Amino acid sequence: MRKIQRLPLGDSSYESIRANECVYVDKTRHLFQMVDEGKYYFMSRPRRFGKSLTVSTLRCLFQGKKNLFDGLWIAENTEWEWKPHPVILLDFNEISHDTPENLKLSLRRTLEQIAEAHDLPSEAPLLKNQFKELILSLYQKTGMPVVILIDEYDKPLIDHLGKGEKALETAKANRDVLKYFFGVIKGGDVSSVLRLVLITGVSKFSRVSIFSELNNLEDLTMTEPYADMLGYTREELGTYFRPHIRALSEKTGIPETGIMEKLEWYYDGYRFSKRDIRVYNPFSVLSVLKQKDFRNYWFETGTPTFLVNLLKESDYQVAKIENLQLDEQIFSVYEIERLQPEALLYQAGYITIRDIEDDIFSFRYPNQEVRISFLKFLMFSYIPGNGSDKSLFLRLSGFLKQENTDAFIEAVKAIFASIPYALETKRDEAYFHTIFYLMVCASGVNARSEIMSCKGRVDLVMEFPDKIYIIEFKCNQSAQAGIDQIREKGYADPYRQCGKKIILMGINFDSEKRNIIEWKIA
Repeated sequence: MRKIQRLPLGDSSYESIRANECVYVDKTRHLFQMVDEGKYYFMSRPRRFGKSLTVSTLRCLFQGKKNLFDGLWIAENTEWEWKPHPVILLDFNEISHDTPENLKLSLRRTLEQIAEAHDLPSEAPLLKNQFKELILSLYQKTGMPVVILIDEYDKPLIDHLGKGEKALETAKANRDVLKYFFGVIKGGDVSSVLRLVLITGVSKFSRVSIFSELNNLEDLTMTEPYADMLGYTREELGTYFRPHIRALSEKTGIPETGIMEKLEWYYDGYRFSKRDIRVYNPFSVLSVLKQKDFRNYWFETGTPTFLVNLLKESDYQVAKIENLQLDEQIFSVYEIERLQPEALLYQAGYITIRDIEDDIFSFRYPNQEVRISFLKFLMFSYIPGNGSDKSLFLRLSGFLKQENTDAFIEAVKAIFASIPYALETKRDEAYFHTIFYLMVCASGVNARSEIMSCKGRVDLVMEFPDKIYIIEFKCNQSAQAGIDQIREKGYADPYRQCGKKIILMGINFDSEKRNIIEWKIA
């Protein structure tokens, strides 16, 4: 029996993956196209999405390590010249950035180490001059154009967001250091000796703020030919991971077709261009195939604290995320001084493109892993009660399945009662709507908010295999007013032909008592 290839979970070194005969999804076609067509590139993708592996692969490619590419597309289909090029790799995961002074010191030391590895002096007094000296010296010594690979360039910025004014000032100062530093790459003397520049990161801060002097970068983030360069397509999943999918099927007792459907539901759905091609989260796929257990792996590797803080500070209506519609400008404005929640949600991987019509982009959560994990994290940030209070939300879905609306409402009331008074801001309908929406979604309910009908917007629809709840919220009015509105505006009409039981629910909140005071079903 042939041994199943190992999964490279947590390994972003291309050399290590190939040397240890781990599964490698061949993306060299994209890399060749990129190198063949241009010189200066930028690409952003969510964390744990393969950026570092892409950088590592390019490094090995330009170091001329031909044996590591045997059998891959680039070796089989091109006349690639396997001549070693000098490579400058700057990985900002490894560069200190707690202060702008330490950022400059750490960059200086990194450049010194690269110079030492090539037996070159590093004597320039200024950081910018030191970087330029290293590039020119590498070219003069080797006679080969230089490759510059910069991984996670924005880490010195995003690591300081959402942590108060002092941290924000650090982010701004670090931004100035990076702007000054990256400007070297555009200089005439340097540009003429470069073969390739690739800069990667999670976010795309505007060229004015970071890359004003490097304004010739081609942004691949949303270009169609590179939509599937990072992440796995469904076809790649079936081609490269079939033995692991079979093993997961045997472990769980779910047929392979069912495993593929479940993988798609949990981990697929990311779309990065107008071209409608979607990719799976690679970290989550590798994790579930190795652990043989469907869990929220990607989300657990890092919580978006600064993003949650931004949503709360701006009183952002989380419920509208699943019906978000914006124009293309949202992808081009990223400034520390005016962060936009929608832009950050997209770049960080918490929402993705659903559809595009007449240059209007519709967004949604990419998959079940992100949706449930993110909403649960948000809920706990809004409801910082004790463990017993938090555990109540787990039972909400069960109560609704059983149509035990009395128990459901009592549980919801208990959760609202647990929220400290001081944490509440505007206790209006929007506030109660947001908390209610987070509760039911985090419990696993398929809930959708602010759904457009021909006569208005439905506050909340909760759908189960055999029933649908249609809910209208009121604040300081009456539950009956909610029922009346559902009927008058025909909110239930689109669901009449689905064959499911339809339950109408009106819920009235009291802003003084900070809780539900009345509810009705029909």
